[in-house]
Amino acid sequence: MSSKYKNFLISNYIIVGFIILITLATHYIFISQVMFSQALFFPITIFLVFGGLFLYKYLSQSIFDELFKSDTQIDDMIKKTLHELNTPVATIKMNKKMLEKNITSEKDIKRLQRIEESCENLLSLYQYMEYEISSKIDKIKSQKFDILEIAIKSISKVEDIKQTITIENNIKSDIVEGDMYGFIVVLDNLLSNAIKYNKQNGKIILSNENHILKVEDTGCGIDTKNIFKIYDKYFQIDIENQGIGLGLSVVKEYCDKNNIIIKIDSQEGMGTTFYLNYEKILG
Repeated sequence: MSSKYKNFLISNYIIVGFIILITLATHYIFISQVMFSQALFFPITIFLVFGGLFLYKYLSQSIFDELFKSDTQIDDMIKKTLHELNTPVATIKMNKKMLEKNITSEKDIKRLQRIEESCENLLSLYQYMEYEISSKIDKIKSQKFDILEIAIKSISKVEDIKQTITIENNIKSDIVEGDMYGFIVVLDNLLSNAIKYNKQNGKIILSNENHILKVEDTGCGIDTKNIFKIYDKYFQIDIENQGIGLGLSVVKEYCDKNNIIIKIDSQEGMGTTFYLNYEKILG
């Protein structure tokens, strides 16, 4: 438990305790000393309860505003820093285009391509961080989007890393409404995992039927003992694979928050299939 959270709890308990004592003392004075009639007991009690709530809001606001002031400042600083990332990335991309005009060596062209890919990765990281910050403070805009369009974009992102793996897209157009960028992150993660844990010349099949999105792969599958761990943060089936094990925890968190039912079917050595039931967010 962080010191800030402890301070929050202690401050809150003190304020609540103080207000309860004040309210009970005032109630006792009204009822026993001023000799109000029995008919006035209920109205007096209601009045004191609302008075206590108002007093709690008045006393707590100044304390809690100061307590969490640093959080607001850090949030603003992170947003400004992330925004500033756009400038150097744009400069790198512009200079890369200028260099392309004068370079003919195949090795140098490949180096420039890697620079371009790194820029795209930085921009993706910027978008993801911005999304994460917005999601934590509930500022995500709901919008209508097509499942098919998201799938096409996600597939195009992994064209360079899929190597010998075939991706079959059987998704039909289906309009939903909700957190579009979060849905992109979910599908990107599922595709990335399907590639990472697949076999040579393996296959990934994307499809949807009855408003259930299916991501199926012919990979190594998941051992039964690990099925209930895969959504845990930092858990990885194969520690030799790159990554820090956040992908599926992000997927599960998004689905839980956005009324999408996620299920998994996996056989070790045969492959894994994820099912995302998005019926509740149809547009």
